[in-house]
Amino acid sequence: MARFCLPRDLYHGKGSLEMLKTLEGKKAVICVGGGSMKRGGFLDRAQKYLEEAGMEVKLIEGIESDPSVETVMKGASVMQEFGPDWIVAMGGGSPIDAAKAMWIKYEYPEVTFEDMCKVFGLPKLRKKAHFCAIPSTSGTATEVTAFSIITDYSKGIKYPIADFEITPDVAIVDPDLAETMPAKLVAHTGMDAMTHAIEAYVSTANCDYTDPLALHAIEMIKENLVKSYNGDMSCRSSMHNAQCLAGMAFSNALLGIVHSMAHKTGAAFEKGHIIHGAANAMYLPKVIKFNSKDATAAKRYAKIADFINLGGNTETEKIDNLIAYLRKMNDDLNIPHSINNYGEGGLPGETIVPEEEFLAKLHDIAANAILDACTGSNPRQPSQEEMEKLLKCCYYDTEVDF
Repeated sequence: MARFCLPRDLYHGKGSLEMLKTLEGKKAVICVGGGSMKRGGFLDRAQKYLEEAGMEVKLIEGIESDPSVETVMKGASVMQEFGPDWIVAMGGGSPIDAAKAMWIKYEYPEVTFEDMCKVFGLPKLRKKAHFCAIPSTSGTATEVTAFSIITDYSKGIKYPIADFEITPDVAIVDPDLAETMPAKLVAHTGMDAMTHAIEAYVSTANCDYTDPLALHAIEMIKENLVKSYNGDMSCRSSMHNAQCLAGMAFSNALLGIVHSMAHKTGAAFEKGHIIHGAANAMYLPKVIKFNSKDATAAKRYAKIADFINLGGNTETEKIDNLIAYLRKMNDDLNIPHSINNYGEGGLPGETIVPEEEFLAKLHDIAANAILDACTGSNPRQPSQEEMEKLLKCCYYDTEVDF
């Protein structure tokens, strides 16, 4: 028996933010990030709509990118004092992910972060509050997923929280909010979405319910991402839908080792973070080559290539065409192909990850990636040696031939 879980209600299209007026409750807390929602006027509008619904509103502002365990605990403390019956999270993936983890701690004050990280092991939520998610970026799709990514900076590791309990009750996918994204963010979130869709399609947990969502998302991203990056707002709107479809797919089909590697390299290095979407973009072509040694995965990658008309006569040619297409997309989005060419802000340039540091940390990063929650549904299970070799290929941009 399998389960397919989505938010109870998903409102989409321009102006759908106004649906906040329809929520019923007495108190709402709004969780937001660094200020783009305030600058764009969306935070004020959200607060106004909730007040029109008859609720007292409190803000939790300034949630950082790659939110920390400490941020989660502080936000949960605010919620425990205020007592909301609605948690409304808006912005990029970070404030929504942080709010999901705050929600767990709010409902169960005795729970530890370690308890939260037990895969599909959370107690029942919604005893105190319901959850509404409103994305402003087109990539993470956390508004429809059973996942949250929180960083333990003391360990330099990003931990996925995975449980259907944290799937939002309401998602509002309003493309007006996505128009505020800078081009670099469009690129990184867009490749995150592409990775979600491809990994969901080849995951060992794929099914008839997730496959159509994944394939349609891949097709939409192919048609719209680069144009959205170059400023086409109609394509920006389409990407907002595409990333949500990819999220519906991977929340139910799960992911693979592209994400395992991205989680464990993201905060591991001294000079700065490897942005999650950029990490996915760099690692995805390498992982496709690695996974294609598995016969079932190879057939699925070839099906993707056929579905988006990449050509090729043999299965191998089709997979190679898919890899080449993704590398070309990275070029079009100004994303580097390797860690040793990953500069500040995720752009190609002088690396923020020196070779000596990478090699010194390689064993532990590989071991942590293997233990990541996303590894279990990858179609080919890597050994420690294979994971280290794969990470080296991602560092040096060398061929995966094992």
